[in-house]
Amino acid sequence: MPARLGPDLQSAAELDRLFAGIAGEERVGLAVSGGADSLALLLLAERWTRGRQGMPQLKVYSVDHGLRPEAADEVAMVLAVAQSLGIAAQGLVWSGEKPLTGVQEAARQARYGLMADAMAADGIRVLLTAHHRDDQAETVLMRLAHGSGVDGLKGMARFVAMAGMTIHRPLLDIESSALRAQVSAAGLVPAADPSNDDAHYERVRWRQAMPELARLGLDAATLAQFAERMGEVDAALVQMSDACFAELVTLDGFGSARIALAPFIGLGAAVSTRILGRVLNIVGGRQRPRALGQVERLRQAIVTQSLPRSTTGLGCVVRLKDDAILVAREPGRSQPADAVLLPEGELVWDQRFRIINRSSEGDFTASVADYLPRHRLEDILGCKVTAPAEALRTAPIVRDAAGGVLSLGGWSFDERIDVHLLVD
Repeated sequence: MPARLGPDLQSAAELDRLFAGIAGEERVGLAVSGGADSLALLLLAERWTRGRQGMPQLKVYSVDHGLRPEAADEVAMVLAVAQSLGIAAQGLVWSGEKPLTGVQEAARQARYGLMADAMAADGIRVLLTAHHRDDQAETVLMRLAHGSGVDGLKGMARFVAMAGMTIHRPLLDIESSALRAQVSAAGLVPAADPSNDDAHYERVRWRQAMPELARLGLDAATLAQFAERMGEVDAALVQMSDACFAELVTLDGFGSARIALAPFIGLGAAVSTRILGRVLNIVGGRQRPRALGQVERLRQAIVTQSLPRSTTGLGCVVRLKDDAILVAREPGRSQPADAVLLPEGELVWDQRFRIINRSSEGDFTASVADYLPRHRLEDILGCKVTAPAEALRTAPIVRDAAGGVLSLGGWSFDERIDVHLLVD
């Protein structure tokens, strides 16, 4: 297979293309570990902004995970390189006990959490990371092996919200070799993390398999193109499923859902699975939203009319009744603890309701309605209540210090309280 020509990373036009997504930002963070890819990100971002007016101010964040003795020196190297380029930089440390298993994921969460906190203090909302085309190819292969659907096979997105910040990956269409060449040309020696070659980790095993796959025609560029096309398919499915969701799904104030059965069965599997998954995500409090296999099996049971009288999964109770699929929050073994609404504050109840205190008063308490009798709920609402019993038990109720009911589920009876069901 002939070699593909990469972009000219010395070109101002190419740098403008790479960083177009952050051109309007006042300040931008860079995640730099000291490896070749992240050092290349630093070099390219500095080259893009150098000597130009109206460009974002850059700040580097580098994390010492405390997992290797060399890590502190690597952070120091990153800070020195940033200083030599005239860019502000800050070292961060992941302290405390480390898990015995799942270390890489725990380190990832800790890294983003530390940087998000530092960025918030600095007034920065966007963090650039050095994920590149090879990373994208490995991600697609891993997800393909795990049976991911279209949503997973589109790979990593260029922009994603995480830990209160926006992650931007400007280098997703750049080969790792091109990034390493930038670092070498700058005379820098990148840090070498042994875990990147440790076949104990799945991503490393796929990385080691990539040369053989490339010889068979399945190289990083081909896999990245596949991910891009899956992204286009995903966008079309989102558009279709959103339109069908609006037609078929009714959400009530208790956070339960009703899906019209006959038209649901008539939909194609890809669209109906997305609708069902979205309903389960909303009603169930966002438990394992990527559990595609469970959603597919539940959809199949619904379509074939083989669903038991009721079934549970992903935090929900699902049953067929008359001409509808009814979905309610599963009460579970524990309910959310009582929560005080601070003055002018807000809280998210069970990952389902956003409750806002519009007043300067602080003696309001949100708790679970639990076994409040249906007739009592009807007295409060002034209408007949037909929601499933599980939905009634798991809805939030807000009371004042005297026990007066200010809101129930998604209904507010007092201008000081706003309640919204979270549907996205």
